[in-house]
Amino acid sequence: MKADYLVLANLSKTFASGHAEITAVDGITINVRQGELVTLLGPSGCGKTTTLRMIAGFELPTSGDILIDGESIIATPPNKRPTTMVFQNYALFPHMSVAENIGYGLKIHKKSPGTIRERTEEIMRLVGLSGLEKRSPAQLSGGQQQRVSLARSLIMEPKVLLFDEPLSNLDAKLRVSTRLEIRKLQHRLQITTVYVTHDQEEAMTLSDRVVIMNEGRIQQVGTPQVIYARPDNRFVADFIGKANFLEGRITGKMEADRIEVDILGQKIKAPRPERSFARGDRVLILARPEAIELGPKTTASLTGTVQETVYLGSEMIYEVKLGSSILTVELTNPQEQRGFDKGEEVSVRLKERSLHLLPYEEN
Repeated sequence: MKADYLVLANLSKTFASGHAEITAVDGITINVRQGELVTLLGPSGCGKTTTLRMIAGFELPTSGDILIDGESIIATPPNKRPTTMVFQNYALFPHMSVAENIGYGLKIHKKSPGTIRERTEEIMRLVGLSGLEKRSPAQLSGGQQQRVSLARSLIMEPKVLLFDEPLSNLDAKLRVSTRLEIRKLQHRLQITTVYVTHDQEEAMTLSDRVVIMNEGRIQQVGTPQVIYARPDNRFVADFIGKANFLEGRITGKMEADRIEVDILGQKIKAPRPERSFARGDRVLILARPEAIELGPKTTASLTGTVQETVYLGSEMIYEVKLGSSILTVELTNPQEQRGFDKGEEVSVRLKERSLHLLPYEEN
């Protein structure tokens, strides 16, 4: 296990707003291991970008500390910090060539022309820009401009690389290919990275770990698999992916790895969560759309009514009314399965191993 390399220790940021104060970041602590890519994810205004700007030195914390490789950087100005940032809008100099943009930081640090040329050529090969040295930014595609921005950051050999929603200006197809390139490059270089995005799929694809934030506070930190399958609360479950919530009650029958729950009179056995529940406790059962199966109506199963159907070729999406809940159900390869019509009553089977229990919360 690699040691913590970037540490945010009880970090807070408060902004003045008239006669009031707004707390953008509220006492968060994050430990990033060397070579790890950690994504800050959350809705607009959750504090993720403010956190990134504090690491970069563009915002000063109200309280707390930031350490890189064991040393506090709170008092270090932005241009002296061992960090570089890849911006959302690329921030390229329009009057400079690609090579001049990439080597600009080394020029400012008074490196020799030979060193600048050698390092620039090396970085351009690394990010797939060879042959474009003399072009201007205006002659590049959006994806190429983003690579120039990335190369300009990498050439400085930072201890920590920061990304501020770098793919938001690209079209959907280019976003997918570019994020895969970023991930491969980060793996190859093993550079410690903090990545800010509001795109859930981007976070799940790129990250070693994800930090879910809301209203300036951390809701959960974990691998993409843990965040998706075992969220800590309703907010995280609802924010990541698609979520169905059913109300249930613990019956009291517990096994080593399973716990029995009553849902609308039907008994199911869900994986036993880490938190403890007592007999009679109300709980929320998280059932992802792919964790539900539909079939012809039977008396031995939960019965729902199809409200809507959407055909997407590779999958069929159903909205099914079950009790007072509307469930979203995704069935793959619909050509191999029986379809159901709007208004039809169907059996609803929950794939028990894929369920997750949460403390009951009102919607």
